Amino acid sequence: MDKIKEIADKADMIVNGYAFTRENNQIRILNLNNLDKALVISEDGKVLETTMDDIDIRIALDYWDSDRKFMENENF
Repeated sequence: MDKIKEIADKADMIVNGYAFTRENNQIRILNLNNLDKALVISEDGKVLETTMDDIDIRIALDYWDSDRKFMENENF
């Protein structure tokens, strides 16, 4: 539980259990309900690395597309 809190505190945005963290020119997305499910995307939403299945990827990308405007730095 402490690990989840630490990750959530560092996240730039959390949407429905997915933590979004900007790191360099990439967005790291982690499912807080299953820490084995992670995704790294480019600024324009291209998948770079993942441990998610196709359904989880689509869900995370949909959240990113609809809510990325709420990230602190709106460079996207």
